[in-house]
Amino acid sequence: MPASGPVTRSTLRQQIADALRDEVLAGRLQPGREFTVKQIAEQYGVSATPVREALVDLSAQGLLDSDQHKGFRVHQFTVDDYRGMIEARSLIVDGILRRHPADGARTGTGRGCVPDEALVSVRRRAEAAARAARAGDLDILIAYDVRFWRELGGLVANHYIADFLHRLRVQAWVFAVPHLRGDRRGRDWLWSGHEEVAEAVAAGSTRRVVAALGAYRTHSLRWADHLERLPAPRREPERPE
Repeated sequence: MPASGPVTRSTLRQQIADALRDEVLAGRLQPGREFTVKQIAEQYGVSATPVREALVDLSAQGLLDSDQHKGFRVHQFTVDDYRGMIEARSLIVDGILRRHPADGARTGTGRGCVPDEALVSVRRRAEAAARAARAGDLDILIAYDVRFWRELGGLVANHYIADFLHRLRVQAWVFAVPHLRGDRRGRDWLWSGHEEVAEAVAAGSTRRVVAALGAYRTHSLRWADHLERLPAPRREPERPE
């Protein structure tokens, strides 16, 4: 397990869940990796109760699998899972745009109008994410990309939908990271269109939002096709015990 300092603040359950989620997103906890409540508790120097609660939370988010005999295991998503995430995200966003079209939102009042201060924050996240993608800095990209979509979702959807979209985003990265790190040309597949999406939302143009998100969907599906064309990884022969 990766070395970490002890957690001392009050919200142990959330802190442990956040720390482990970061380890999975960074690829330091690989899909299929198994561990127990005891191992995590010893790692962070805390009791078993908040650790067990944190692991149950991550299991509910689809990031871990629970086995009552072996403990927990990082969930292994497939290319088909990834395609399902893309489809689910597209259907939900399409529904949002149909119900709350962006056209004229910036000049109107009420629910459709996006506050300027919120747009400033989204734009900053977009710029940082796009810059990291162009530089091939995966760790920074993940951090800003997740925040960008989280804030953007909060602007246009109720919190139930925004939470679901955030969960899909995290799951997509959990799937993507091992493939990107294992591919010498992985950085070529990093999407950097965050600023186009942010500017389309700021302009209040449904047409531009649909175009920007459509380009992202096409990019994601092309990458899924690319992964399916790759040769299957060679399995190391099992050694006799």
